[in-house]
Amino acid sequence: MTDPARPDHPARITPEASDPQRAWAFRPASPLPGVPGGPLSGLTFSVKDLFGVPGWPLRASTRAPVPDPGESVLVRRLLDLGASATGKTHLHEIALGITGANGFGGTAHPTRPECVPGGSSSGAAVSVALGQVEFALGTDTGGSIRVPAAWCGVRGFKPTKGHADWSEAGVLPLSRTCDHTGPLAAELPTIIRVHEALTGHPVPPQDWAGRRVGLWLPDGWVTPDVRAAVLGVAGTLEGLGATVTPVDFPEVLDAYSPIVLSEAAAVHRDALTLDEPGFLPFTLAALRQGAALSADEVEAAFARRAAYRERLDALLGTFDVLLAPAVPTPPPRAGQDEVDLPGGPLPLRRAVLRLTAPFSLLGAPTAALPTAHHAGGQPFVGVQLVGRHGQDDTLLALAHALDTAPATGTEPA
Repeated sequence: MTDPARPDHPARITPEASDPQRAWAFRPASPLPGVPGGPLSGLTFSVKDLFGVPGWPLRASTRAPVPDPGESVLVRRLLDLGASATGKTHLHEIALGITGANGFGGTAHPTRPECVPGGSSSGAAVSVALGQVEFALGTDTGGSIRVPAAWCGVRGFKPTKGHADWSEAGVLPLSRTCDHTGPLAAELPTIIRVHEALTGHPVPPQDWAGRRVGLWLPDGWVTPDVRAAVLGVAGTLEGLGATVTPVDFPEVLDAYSPIVLSEAAAVHRDALTLDEPGFLPFTLAALRQGAALSADEVEAAFARRAAYRERLDALLGTFDVLLAPAVPTPPPRAGQDEVDLPGGPLPLRRAVLRLTAPFSLLGAPTAALPTAHHAGGQPFVGVQLVGRHGQDDTLLALAHALDTAPATGTEPA
């Protein structure tokens, strides 16, 4: 473990910074300063408590012991580029969940205290939604940047899997196959500025004229207000000159869940040998489920993943971008385990993950944007824009063009 303190040691919060949402896991007496004069000078950022930062505890928002991942390459690079790190944010315990629940009381929504903020990068989203930092570092294994971005009304970006400038080194993993690092921010230009600084080149502007958009909006998977919000965004894209066409894509949880749970169980193997590891009951049960999977079952899941990747590649060979809902409902209430959808009631976790897991399982770059200013838009509902593998710059530029476009007031033809 990287944290020598007692398991019940409270998070250090500076006296001037109240934290009713329980977003912060650790704040030092003073921020880690960025190198003066860098391209990110003047920006502050929070760090999800999976990233190794020398001198700062790493607890992954659990009371169980966790492995030490070493120093985060990404945090070090951001400091070298001039940004200052203000502290660590809470997450859904060990990143295995989508609500923000953890062993320290869980994180609440930034403006709706009765609701969840989404997870697992819950504190990250709250820290930018409340203006406590300019951007936040999160991780995304099955939607962990995109879901809290949508439910908190901010922007998020999940780069292409293995992107050289968004390093996963020095980050406590959940699933090495599906994990991504990425930023959240209140405004997309901040995300683009960080991406440009990391890559060392500008993101050229793009427009939507002539773009082919595949609209993935499965019947019965989202509430009517979410459906209307997504169709409003599609209408805006048509107004910008894009062609929007409905597409089909399957649920991928039969591949995603065995891969993630088996890999998570391997990460936390040592803790699972303890009589009382300290995980929440759901987390412990999920990890034990992963540990019980046979090699044949995991191998079959990887075979299904390969087939899904072929289908996604075929779609992205036909369409420039995919448009999809980021969440099935507006923010649910804390403790809510089930959602009512037009297709029938469904466990909350499955309802969310079947929308977001495909693009982390398959590694495609994805941006999450709010929908509030589009026709039919709702506060705290978001969409995903999915780009071709390796075309992160193009995706970010198109996302910015959409995010700053006036709404057309119409749904797609």
